[in-house]
Amino acid sequence: MVSNTTDYARIEKAIHFIEQNARQQPDLKTMAAHVGLSDYHFQRLFTQWAGTSPKRFVQFLTLQYAKQLLQESQSILDTTYAVGLSSPGRLHDLFVTHEAISPGEFKRQGAGITIWYGFHATPFGDCLLAVTARGICNLLFVSGGDRRETFQAFAQNWPGTALVEDVAKTRPSIQQIFSTAGAGQRPSFHLFLKGTNFQVQVWQALLQIGPGTAVSYSSVARMMGRPTTVRAVGSAIGRNPIAYLIPCHRVLRRAGGFGDYHWGAARKKAMLGWEAARRYQMTQTTVPAAGGAAI
Repeated sequence: MVSNTTDYARIEKAIHFIEQNARQQPDLKTMAAHVGLSDYHFQRLFTQWAGTSPKRFVQFLTLQYAKQLLQESQSILDTTYAVGLSSPGRLHDLFVTHEAISPGEFKRQGAGITIWYGFHATPFGDCLLAVTARGICNLLFVSGGDRRETFQAFAQNWPGTALVEDVAKTRPSIQQIFSTAGAGQRPSFHLFLKGTNFQVQVWQALLQIGPGTAVSYSSVARMMGRPTTVRAVGSAIGRNPIAYLIPCHRVLRRAGGFGDYHWGAARKKAMLGWEAARRYQMTQTTVPAAGGAAI
């Protein structure tokens, strides 16, 4: 049986190989052969030790190098070939998947992106909702009645973008969110998410938790197929940029405690109670009595 020390040595060797050859975009077979393992065994072992797949690790290194080149004023075309990708389309897909912005938008540091925002009343207090042409990018609850502080927290996440207050633009979305989500339905929206690959995976997992239900942090980790990442899952949940719609309020501690919530434990309890009550109302049906009358 191979020891943990031997396993780690192989993974360390693989990581050095990937770092040195990321621009050649090595495939799984090439990486596995370098450390003397089968494709299957290498994939499993690398994911176990590094917390991500070999392919995603290559993508991460590629993205970091591409960001460096773009910040150094390299063109998108030159950057594409410098990082070992075959076309600007592949670079575009890499950025959109992991950064929620295009290479050009990253290079311009947000210049050219317009975000419309508005403050709205909800069943759980005022919130700031923000949308782009691609979808909803932020929903932040106002804490302590301080709209200015909420706006500043929102603006810090989007440097270089054009922020336009337009409640008429954001009102239809806010009405749909709170008229359907608590009634046992999952409203359909395009979300414009900005975060690490792992954070986006966590937020996607949260979208699978139905209204009026709750799960533990460890359950979310298992939903992702990453049962050993509970602490990292908790951190990603705490950075959820779209409150309520990405339902981090439906995640509880294993012992049944409500846990920390960015916008306060009382608000979290109110959300869960509101959803549970509406779900219960939706499940009540008229039951025919023996004589045919309804009761």
